[in-house]
Amino acid sequence: MFKSGFVSIVGRPNVGKSTLLNKLAGEKIAIISNKPQTTRNAIKTVVTDESSQMIFIDTPGIHKPKNKLGEYMVDVAQGTLNEVDVVLFLVEASDGSPGAGDIYIMDRLKDVKTPVFLIVNKIDLVKREQLLKVMDNYSKQMEFKAIVPVSALNNEGVEILLNEIKKIMPEGPQYFPEDMLTDQPEKVIIAEMIREKILRLLKDEVPHGIGVEVISFKERTGRDIIDIQANIYCERETHKGIIIGKEGKMLKKIGTLSRVDGEKLLGSKIFMELWVKVKPDWRNSSSMLKSLGYEK
Repeated sequence: MFKSGFVSIVGRPNVGKSTLLNKLAGEKIAIISNKPQTTRNAIKTVVTDESSQMIFIDTPGIHKPKNKLGEYMVDVAQGTLNEVDVVLFLVEASDGSPGAGDIYIMDRLKDVKTPVFLIVNKIDLVKREQLLKVMDNYSKQMEFKAIVPVSALNNEGVEILLNEIKKIMPEGPQYFPEDMLTDQPEKVIIAEMIREKILRLLKDEVPHGIGVEVISFKERTGRDIIDIQANIYCERETHKGIIIGKEGKMLKKIGTLSRVDGEKLLGSKIFMELWVKVKPDWRNSSSMLKSLGYEK
């Protein structure tokens, strides 16, 4: 009997959804940052073994949107809830009790027919008494199919989580080839890697106004080299100066770190060229959002 199905990971921004996704996959698929709202699209990761195939969907953090990009992100997150076989609701062990953001999400989860697991993440940061208190406080708000404590960073509890999901996964076909890790095109993953480096290196006021588009991705004939050209879009001239940095040093650092990660993923040498362009208020531009892949 082969089991298969889809699993959506939801939660407030910055609770560790992408870190958990990468641990489940055993590879770095989703970008990670300590800044909220890092994930912008629903990223599918495929986990296949001899008896099952689970397709995990990392969604943007559910939050109150401030622009068209934010509206798109929330629509993406909420749109998966009734279309999957299991929903993983991720919270932090250090939260203590549900805040306004968690209650907002749970109010939406109560309306879905999909089984919901409560995943208490970052258990390495709290004592057992605190963990039990958190689990109890959330259980009082709504009924969960299962509650699984994990530390996505340390891989603790991840195998238990996989087994719990597999228990309620329906019989089904193998949707994707067994060696497939993600449905994301290589161009999209590279663009996200570049954005991750910008999130990591730059000040708080710049990263959320950043968009990255890979405009050229070509393998050199007969050579193990991929030529990649990408545009980095920002909303202000001052931001452009920060991204480029003095004598171009920041942009060079962004490119170097992105190239190293890209070469690990693709198993090829990469020659990367980056340009920075100013597009005022692009997060409210339907055409820009569409060109960057943020469309329903």
